[in-house]
Amino acid sequence: MSVQQRIDLMVQLGQYMLSDDNEWLAAKQQAYAKNPWFIPTFIDAATQSIATHLLNPTALATWAQQYNIADIPQAPKQVGIVMAGNLPLVGFHDFLCVYISGHTAVIKLSSKDDVLLKHLVKKLYEWEVTVQNQVAFAEQLKGCDAYIATGSNNSSRYFDYYFGKYPNIIRRNRTSIAVLDGTETEAELNALANDLMLYFGQGCRNVTQLYLPQGYTFEYLLQHTATWQHLIEHHKYKNNYDYQLALLLMNSKPYMTNGLYLLHESEQLFAAISVVNYAYYTDENALRQMLTQHGDNVQCIVGKSYLPFGTCQQPSLTDYADGVDTMAWLTAL
Repeated sequence: MSVQQRIDLMVQLGQYMLSDDNEWLAAKQQAYAKNPWFIPTFIDAATQSIATHLLNPTALATWAQQYNIADIPQAPKQVGIVMAGNLPLVGFHDFLCVYISGHTAVIKLSSKDDVLLKHLVKKLYEWEVTVQNQVAFAEQLKGCDAYIATGSNNSSRYFDYYFGKYPNIIRRNRTSIAVLDGTETEAELNALANDLMLYFGQGCRNVTQLYLPQGYTFEYLLQHTATWQHLIEHHKYKNNYDYQLALLLMNSKPYMTNGLYLLHESEQLFAAISVVNYAYYTDENALRQMLTQHGDNVQCIVGKSYLPFGTCQQPSLTDYADGVDTMAWLTAL
């Protein structure tokens, strides 16, 4: 297939993901039944973001042109992809990069998210049989020419061991930050609620640390970031909330809550599910120093001088995970 044919097929897939096709609805329901964290609202949020921001025909054409993607790479490679399972279709961008680049993707799915992408690839097989030569699934990745693996800091050690001698992209734990200056509007804080609570806060693009000016007043923040209040009724999330609340109480640590999440003062970048950390900054220089100290652990920063509030979970085609240009790496293989 030519690059344009591959793009056209991805556009068709995006339209399918936005449709009410009975097979697609059944697949989404099956994914939720298998993983209770994948509530229908969040599956729809993920699929809509992918279809709108990643599978847009104009964006795809511009993206492919930017890298001078050939119809067939000079030396097509087999690229193994180890996908995480913390969010619905969290590894879709890696799959898309490999497919558009013209290489062959061999995908190992997480058991937490092994329904949606399999269904979508099955539809691609139905529409264009030659996709079977470019995309496959495997329980173990062996004999590939290169690897893309996403996991925790712990699992990355195993990835380094197994894939280190091959060209690779290995991703580790990351999270995101919000910088507030105290002048945020109600609309901006409502948008920040999406950065905090979409996917129960489990993604690397979810905000787990707030930086606030000295003397910040919390009432307005707590009031206007509770727009996902119904999530507290989700049994798994509520169990985490109750457990983290008990830890704070037993350790006599101060906290605030709006009944949806626990706000706790800490300079730790990462936070448990249902907990949001915050720390104070005194001036711009102090803020820059605090942000710099986190190094490669930060995926996104939202705020008035950074990404707009509410856009953390809406990455574009060129918002590469960990800042590594996946498409440039693939085209250079």
